[in-house]
Amino acid sequence: MKTIHVHDAVGSVLCHDITRIVPGESKGPIFSKGHVVRPEDIKVLLEVGKEHLYVFEPLPGMVHENDAASRIVAATVGKNLVAGEPREGRIDLLAACDGLLRIDVPALTRINSLGEITIATLHSMQFVAKGRAVAGTRVVPLMIEEEKLRRMEASVSGPVMEVLPLAHARVGVVTTGSEVYYGRIQDAFGPVLQKKFAKLGSTVMGQTLTSDEVSMTASAIVDFLHQGADMIVVTGGMSVDPDDRTPTAIRASGAEVLSYGAPVYPGAMFLLAYATGPRGSVPVLGLPGCVMYHKASIFDLVVPRLLAGIKVTPEDVAALGHGGFCSGCPECTYPMCPFGK
Repeated sequence: MKTIHVHDAVGSVLCHDITRIVPGESKGPIFSKGHVVRPEDIKVLLEVGKEHLYVFEPLPGMVHENDAASRIVAATVGKNLVAGEPREGRIDLLAACDGLLRIDVPALTRINSLGEITIATLHSMQFVAKGRAVAGTRVVPLMIEEEKLRRMEASVSGPVMEVLPLAHARVGVVTTGSEVYYGRIQDAFGPVLQKKFAKLGSTVMGQTLTSDEVSMTASAIVDFLHQGADMIVVTGGMSVDPDDRTPTAIRASGAEVLSYGAPVYPGAMFLLAYATGPRGSVPVLGLPGCVMYHKASIFDLVVPRLLAGIKVTPEDVAALGHGGFCSGCPECTYPMCPFGK
């Protein structure tokens, strides 16, 4: 540390908090330890009686915490993240658009293992709304060795954190079941899916009702493919009852089934398939009835990934088991809960 006159302090780093007291009104720091003095701060410092300051003397090879946080951001942040201003050495990152937060977890762990460099994030592969704070970074000491920052920068080969925007998909809905097809009951699945897809920025292009006949359901899937659907969801008939033939109909449409059954409750009878349409590969999903009446289900864990352009694999579905158990809380707070994390 050294003591300097306030007029010579621009660019220096404060060693202590500077407090302002307004009798009968307030008392608190106007500048915190670690603050880098700016030209506009001089007048304020003089007003609180600070003609001399204790500041850190610059040392070769050392980087201030604010500058260090900025370098971490520059090295690790990918698309659609906005960095805030440094506050007490920390920079928070906000989503610049609605999308899927993707974290390179192994890279994140490597950086946090270097020592004195920290990054904290939300869980990867979850939908985040524009403006939501999703991560933050800072170094532990007020001044950090530049060599540590260089090691961090050298260890990064791609984005450690990014937000993938969701495609504005046109979705075809096929609702199976003779009870709905013949009008014995009114369909309740369609309105739920319209709301869910609208929240994700996509549109239900149409809904076709079919009986339990395999050929009718398969034809409805193919029709949506020919109409250029970006995704097709088939509801109803996903259990193992003899009359539940939706998995068979999806296979009969020509779609390749990659996974039937998921370690997610609610959502165990989920089916994932891909079909070939005029514009390439199209996801075809068999949605169990739980999607209709649970606020959070397999739908919320898989569909955002697909809309972000991620090819979901059977291994991805299997990995959902860790965190895939919904506790059924009396008041659902999803996504602010452990489900899918």
